[in-house]
Amino acid sequence: MSASEQLLEKLENRISQLEQENKKLHDTVEYLTRKLFGKSSEKTSSLPTGQMSLFDEAEIEANPKAPEPDLKEVQGYRRKKFKGQRMELLKDIPRDKRLCTLAEEDRFCEECDTTLLSVGEEFIRTEVEYIPAKVRVIDYYRETFECRTCRKDGKPYMEKSPMPYPVIQHSMASPSTVAWVMHQKFVNALPLYRQEKEWKTLGVNLSRATMSNWILAASRDWLRPLVELMHQKLMQEHYIHADETPVQVMNEVGRKNTTDSYMWLYSSGQHAKHPIRIFEYQPGRSGKYPQEFLKDYEGYLHSDAYSGYKKIPGIIRCLCWAHVRRKFVDALPKDAHRPEATFSSQGIAYCNKLFETEKNLEKLPSEQRKVERLKQEKPVLEAFWSWIYSTKKKVLPKSKLSEALNYALNHKKELTNYLEDGNCSISNNLAENSIRPFTIGRKNWLFSGSPKGAAASAAVYSIIESAKANDLNPYKYLYFIFSELPGVQFGQHPEFLEDYLPWSQDVQENCK
Repeated sequence: MSASEQLLEKLENRISQLEQENKKLHDTVEYLTRKLFGKSSEKTSSLPTGQMSLFDEAEIEANPKAPEPDLKEVQGYRRKKFKGQRMELLKDIPRDKRLCTLAEEDRFCEECDTTLLSVGEEFIRTEVEYIPAKVRVIDYYRETFECRTCRKDGKPYMEKSPMPYPVIQHSMASPSTVAWVMHQKFVNALPLYRQEKEWKTLGVNLSRATMSNWILAASRDWLRPLVELMHQKLMQEHYIHADETPVQVMNEVGRKNTTDSYMWLYSSGQHAKHPIRIFEYQPGRSGKYPQEFLKDYEGYLHSDAYSGYKKIPGIIRCLCWAHVRRKFVDALPKDAHRPEATFSSQGIAYCNKLFETEKNLEKLPSEQRKVERLKQEKPVLEAFWSWIYSTKKKVLPKSKLSEALNYALNHKKELTNYLEDGNCSISNNLAENSIRPFTIGRKNWLFSGSPKGAAASAAVYSIIESAKANDLNPYKYLYFIFSELPGVQFGQHPEFLEDYLPWSQDVQENCK
């Protein structure tokens, strides 16, 4: 080969290399632009490609020229308005009747001046009235009683009436105020500085520092013991979901304020008898934190592919298929006619088929679900892996599509472990949905003021999200805890705390 031919070959190789680099950079720009400005929903029904119908016969057989049926023959084509919808919507709201009538002096006939008599009422409309919040001060007094007979006998006997225990000692906080401050901050994501303004409009100069003290004290004294008991209950489960998200915490010893800390979330499985959600603040993302929290746990752990979970001994990892689908969605190019669009959409279609099957099996008993998974989903999985092996050779090695293929292939074992048990889940969406309220609230207050504050937030979120999972009203549950638990001697009798767990009978009856 001559020198000129060698030079030409070298230049062609360089051009090919630059074209690949240019394409990779272009794909990265498209991906970041879509992440920044595109829809955050993971629904794939409207993705810009015609290759989403790998398993959908209806779309394959569609014919635009096929005649439409006569609408007159289609029963229920038009949306019907059912009587009583509004009544059903307002059935649990207190109702007042407001009768509009004539004043006494106007009850006369304009023709003959005879007094008018009521002959009936006519219903006109229903309105929902908003009643603004109000506050009141309660001064507690204790009455003292004396036995006059004993007094006459020279044996004075006096007795004082019992008093309800305060939620916070030496404080004007009541169970309702502490519960409401927590509800506003951790359910409605309303920062304390905005709550401070709201309290001022009600005539109370309540500083954010005072509210912070209330949250810290009430979490430490009443919520943490319940969360610790729920932790014990969670360790008895056989299926656990885990997830983590960064949080900025100020004033951590030996760390900069800009350093990321993490809020970890641990949840019982989808089919657990008693749903549990526990948040735990930790200063980092090391695998030692879930290893310590899940110490001595043996069972299935649903999570993402983060390597830190590998440090936990005695578990069977089940990875999330929603993450696999997300990788293929990220690999979709802007131009639906590019070859990569076909490959990416085929990967999405395989994932969608699995999720569609799972939805149909959701109400089956666990053993039957396992049998149906092996029957219906295992062939899809086998086809998926074969497709990956054949597709890998056709894509650029460092592209988004290659990343999606390698992600699925590198975690093949963990992605198929859910087939072993009918109670396992195909995704980690349960944990992600539970941690989402924290990520939304985090955007409003940006950081926690101290490690103590982050730990208190974790306790409150644990109670609130567990309440939601058990179909409770979070505010009512917090109020129930703060009004009832302070008088309970659970330090000497830990078993008393069982009555305050979110699934206990009293809580279920009082906190719906």
